[in-house]
Amino acid sequence: MLDTTALNQQRNFFEGHAAIWLFGYGSLIWKADFAYLERRPAYIHGWERRFWQGSHDHRGTPEAPGRVATLVRSEGSICHGMAYRITPEVLAPLDVREKNGYLREKVALTFVDEKTSVAEKSSRTEQSEGLIYLASEDNPAFLGDAPLDEIAQQIANAHGPSGPNRDYLVNLAVALRELGAKDAHIFALEQQLSRF
Repeated sequence: MLDTTALNQQRNFFEGHAAIWLFGYGSLIWKADFAYLERRPAYIHGWERRFWQGSHDHRGTPEAPGRVATLVRSEGSICHGMAYRITPEVLAPLDVREKNGYLREKVALTFVDEKTSVAEKSSRTEQSEGLIYLASEDNPAFLGDAPLDEIAQQIANAHGPSGPNRDYLVNLAVALRELGAKDAHIFALEQQLSRF
């Protein structure tokens, strides 16, 4: 298992910035156990959320890994989540939290203005650069695609130091609904999970 902590500390895309935006698309949406200056709903273009990353240290074990969210490129897709404006020192504990295969990457964020009507949103969008933690297919913990029922069964059976893998998926689905976001993969997995 690769520990990406040291690699991430070299990937400092925002050196000299007093504050940066971090985009959460998985557990970071609902479990922000770090200090932040501001929190705003946001989305990124060209990515889809998938339960294709193995979790050996949070929602599973090395012998029985769980499955957690990562992003895969998908032209024309939108992935909704939560953006946090943080100070750079917050990244050190996040690097440890995301050490099982995730690397810091720079991404363009679009903020969701909840006061703006849908008709106005297309012409009035606020954007910023930010960071994501991405587990790409070349990391050792990447599990990849599988039939939905197999992914759901693995999630139903996995448990790690951060709790049942099932809770991760259910909490993510709830958080996405609260954001008003649609995610066919997550909601289909949630439905499959109810069978186990």
